[in-house]
Amino acid sequence: MTSLLAFTVLVALVGLERVAELVVSVRNAAWSKERGGVESGQGHFPFMVVLHTGLLVGALAEAWVRRPDVPSVLAWSMLALVVASQALRWWCIASLGRRWNTRVIVVPGLPPETTGPYRFLRHPNYVAVVAEGIALPLVHAAWTTAVVFTVLNAGLLVVRIRAEEAALATLPTTAGAARA
Repeated sequence: MTSLLAFTVLVALVGLERVAELVVSVRNAAWSKERGGVESGQGHFPFMVVLHTGLLVGALAEAWVRRPDVPSVLAWSMLALVVASQALRWWCIASLGRRWNTRVIVVPGLPPETTGPYRFLRHPNYVAVVAEGIALPLVHAAWTTAVVFTVLNAGLLVVRIRAEEAALATLPTTAGAARA
């Protein structure tokens, strides 16, 4: 029971982190739009919100209903991956600065982002999303949630990355999109 309560606290903390992201995102989206930013790819956004909320709710529901025995090595290794994914996510947010938000908004004239994790990957935040989507439920052996989220998220990421790439392609130098 103690591990289940600890898992509940962990998921609640991730939920609070998502609220912090939304605060940053709303502020940054307004900043981008004030500078002529154009939003595209809105059609998939409601599904993304439902899917990411479902990850948190599903992981908790599965853990509380199934109450699985969780091997310590699984719990601790997945917790380390959750922490690493949060670090990568906030490195992405810090690197993009005011251009980061949860929408696809292109601000004309901004240079491409090539610092931080963007030196290595075009869409590093999605590495964090994929890792967290697998690891968070597995901290408490919520295998079903991890698999369902991963499969649905793979489809979402195909749509999302295409939308971002199309938005970036509208710029002469592919500069300045708010990339996740």
